Amino acid sequence: METLVDTELCFPQLLNSSCVKTKRPHFETMMTYILLFSISLFTVFLNLLVIISISHFKQLHSTTNLLILSLAVSDFFMGLLMLFQIILIEGCWFLGDLMCTVYQYIAYIITSTSVGNMVLICIDRYVAICDPMHYSTKVTQKRVKVCICLCWSCSVIFQSLIMKDVLQQPGRYNSCFGECMFVINYIAGIADLIFSFILPITVIVVLYMRVFVVAVSQARAMRSHITTVTVQGSRKVTAKKSEIKAARTLGIVITVFLLCLCPYYCVALTSQNDLMNTSSAAFVICLYYFNSCLNPLIYALFYPWFRKSVKLIFTLKILQPDSCEANVM
Repeated sequence: METLVDTELCFPQLLNSSCVKTKRPHFETMMTYILLFSISLFTVFLNLLVIISISHFKQLHSTTNLLILSLAVSDFFMGLLMLFQIILIEGCWFLGDLMCTVYQYIAYIITSTSVGNMVLICIDRYVAICDPMHYSTKVTQKRVKVCICLCWSCSVIFQSLIMKDVLQQPGRYNSCFGECMFVINYIAGIADLIFSFILPITVIVVLYMRVFVVAVSQARAMRSHITTVTVQGSRKVTAKKSEIKAARTLGIVITVFLLCLCPYYCVALTSQNDLMNTSSAAFVICLYYFNSCLNPLIYALFYPWFRKSVKLIFTLKILQPDSCEANVM
């Protein structure tokens, strides 16, 4: 009798079939709500600034910025999806089995697309730094748009196959009312691990190592020719410095990407399926989402044009006629 009184159910009217709420101190629960909501709001707001900036100002309609725009769109939706993760803080899902399935499905698509966009940006930077002479011919706006469309389309198709069982029967893995399980079968889990983590990580590391080697060789070339700097040589030095700076930024990207994604896949590999809705799983999922908050900081805030465009947005100069023609570079 004491257990029944102390236990708080998600749906008290369903005594025998309701899930039990996760017991946490009130202060801890409130701080978790505030923290996750702040991260979600910041992610949505920051990525929205990137979307408005690149979409509005014509000077920013470059191939690289198109990829950053696609990344910002996927990260924007990731921030919105994080609001649903907040609902699960107390271990209860109140929106029904269908909405649980829709949430999982969209979340998997957006996370997969976000990773795909990051890989595309890596390839773009690799060509720009390691093969600058042919960059404009290899990386065109048309090819970039096709790659972005393929990235989104392949994510939808791939995740539809991964979550086929859940989509056919929403709530099939739920053991009680108020539960929203993240469960995929073994084969689908292996496929997701390979194509959403191992393969992207491999591509990124290989490309960035190549970029690093090129940057180091250029730094040595600069030091060997530092005494014979001409006007033409000065231009080359400037270009090489920018490439080294880009390589340093890409190193930060690798570190943040690994720090945010590795814990999720470590938990997924070492835990049983029935543990994937516990607080530890919720933490690594939120950390996975947090990468979407950091992406615009890494890819956008390092660019001067972002600060200039944000200033124009905040001062409402973006509403003026012909503001899209403004010089933000």
